[in-house]
Amino acid sequence: MSGTRTGQPAAPAEADPRRWWGLVVIALAQLMVVLDATIVNIALPSAQRDLGMSDSNRQWVITAYTLAFGGLLLLGGRVADLVGRKRTFVIGLIGFAAASAIGGAATTPAMLFGARALQGVFAAVLAPSALSLLATTFTEPKERGKAFGIYGTLAGSGAAVGFVVGGVLTEYLNWRWCLYVNVPIAVAAVIGAFVLLHDRPGHTGARLDVPGVFLGCGGLVSLVYGFSEAQPRGWTDPLVLALFAAGVVLLAVFVWWQTRAPSPLLPLHVIRDRNRAGCFLTMMLAVIGMFGMFLFMTYYLQTILGYSPVRTGLAFLPMTVMIVIGSTQISARLLRRVGPRMLMVPGMLLASGGMVILTQMTVDSAYATEILPALILMGLGMGLTFMPVFSTATAGVAPRDSGVTSATVNTSQQVGGSIGTALLNTIATSTSASYIASHLTDPSQRESVVREGIVHGYTVAIWLAAGVMLLAGLIAGLMVTAKAPEHGTPADRPVPEPVA
Repeated sequence: MSGTRTGQPAAPAEADPRRWWGLVVIALAQLMVVLDATIVNIALPSAQRDLGMSDSNRQWVITAYTLAFGGLLLLGGRVADLVGRKRTFVIGLIGFAAASAIGGAATTPAMLFGARALQGVFAAVLAPSALSLLATTFTEPKERGKAFGIYGTLAGSGAAVGFVVGGVLTEYLNWRWCLYVNVPIAVAAVIGAFVLLHDRPGHTGARLDVPGVFLGCGGLVSLVYGFSEAQPRGWTDPLVLALFAAGVVLLAVFVWWQTRAPSPLLPLHVIRDRNRAGCFLTMMLAVIGMFGMFLFMTYYLQTILGYSPVRTGLAFLPMTVMIVIGSTQISARLLRRVGPRMLMVPGMLLASGGMVILTQMTVDSAYATEILPALILMGLGMGLTFMPVFSTATAGVAPRDSGVTSATVNTSQQVGGSIGTALLNTIATSTSASYIASHLTDPSQRESVVREGIVHGYTVAIWLAAGVMLLAGLIAGLMVTAKAPEHGTPADRPVPEPVA
C-alpha cells in the first residue's frame, strides 16, 4: 500500500484540507445551472399569463437558455483554461445571478427571453469551470470516484429537483421566484469560492481561437435552433432544413480548422481518444432519452392524471433518490474495481427497461404500479451511467485542456437535451394528431379520443427513447475500454502539463 501512496501525489490532501468544502461550492453552482434547465417549465403557464406571451413565443423561455448554453459551452471551456478556472467560475456566478434578477423582474416577454439567453451565456462560462475545478482538485482515484459520484448525482437529478422546486415556488409564492432563487445561491457560492477554492493562474500567453469560436458555436447554435424550430414549423420547412445544412457545414469546417489553428478551441486529441469519444456519445444519447421522458411525464401527470405542479414534482422524487443511490453508493464504490463500461452498459439497459415499462401507460394508469417502477429503473440506470461518464471523460487530461474537455461533456449533455426535446416532441405530436384523426368518428367521444391520442403519441416517442438508450449502452460497451484505476491504467492520473 505504501508504494501506491508514493505513486499518488499526497500533497493535495495536505495542502488543501478543505477540498471537500470546496466540492460543496462547486456542487452548489452546478446544481443551480442544471436546475435552471427545468425549474421554469412548471412556472411557464403562470409567466405566460402574467406577461401576455403568445403560444408560439412561449417556447423561447426554454429555448433561449438551451441555445445560449449549448452553443457557447466550448468557448466557456477555453476561456476557463485561458483566464483561470477560479476567476471564470466567480465571473460566471455573478453574471448568472444578475441575469436571474433581470428575468425575475421582467415586465415584457422580450425582457424575459433576453434574461434567459443571458443566463445561458453565463452558464456556459460557469459549468465547464466548475467541472474542471473538480477534475484538478480530486486526482486520487478513491477520492475522485466519491467526488464525481456527488457531481454526477447533481447532473442527473438536478432536472427532477427543478420540477419540485419550480412547483413549490410557483404554487406557494410566484413564478418570478423560480428566477430570483438563483441570487442567494450564487451569492453563497461566490463567498465559498473566494474562501475555499484554489487555482493556478490562466495561460496569459495563449490566444483565443476566434475563427474556431464562430465556426463551432455557430454550428451548434444552428443545429439546436433547427431542432427547436422543427416542432412548430415541421421537419421539411425551408428554414429548418437551412439551419440543419448550415450547422453541418459550419461544424465540418470547424473540424477542418481545428487541425490548422495555432491555438485550437477544441484540440482534436481530446475527442480523438476512444474512451472520451465514447463517453461524449453515451452522454448525448442518454440525455436525449431522459429529457424526452421528463417532457412527456410532466404533461402526462398534469394534463392526463390531473396532478398539481407540486404533486408532479414530487412524483419525480423516487427517480432522484435512485440517481443518488446509483451514483454515490454503487458507481462511486465500484468504479475503483471495475472498468467504467461495466457500469455504463448495465445502467443504459436498466434505463431503457424503465422506458419500455412507460410505453404501456394509458389514460388511467396507476402511479404506484405502472409509473413508479419505470422511474426507479430510470433513476438507477442514470445514476450508474452519469458518474463514470464524467469521471472517465475528464481523466488524464493535461491541465491546460481540462476546461475545454469539461465543456465538451456539458455540450454533449445540452445538445442531447435540445435534440431529445425537439425530436421526441415532434414524433409525439404528429403521432397523436394522426391517431385522433383516424379514431374520431363520434364527435361526442372527442374528449376521450383526444386524451387517448395524446398518450398514444407519448408511448410511440418513448419507444424511440428506449431504443436510443439501448444504442447508448452499445456505444459504451464498444468504445469505452478504460480499465479500473487501481488496475494500473494511467488514465485516471493527471497528465503533467508541458513546461513550455
